[in-house]
Amino acid sequence: MNPAAVPKMPFALVFTEQYNRRAARFLKRHPDLRQQYLKTLQVLEANPAHPSLRLHPLRGKLDGLHSVSINFSYRITLELLIQDSQIIPVNVGDHDAVY
Repeated sequence: MNPAAVPKMPFALVFTEQYNRRAARFLKRHPDLRQQYLKTLQVLEANPAHPSLRLHPLRGKLDGLHSVSINFSYRITLELLIQDSQIIPVNVGDHDAVY
């Protein structure tokens, strides 16, 4: 899905137990990124098409998922369910960990 096609409306972030465990491990390893990570989630919920997120669809084995950037090195992969206005984070980490 083209990021420009994402409606500019609030979405609901839906966190799974598996994602929460991954996020906790990520934040334990990178406590300095906590504020940036939380800010990314806030922007994602308010406007997934915000340019700072660099939302883009994934291909190959991750086809059907999207990715947003926390910063240059770290990403969050997610399911973007437009009709239900839900965003389900799947994984968080550096490029090699999430792809």
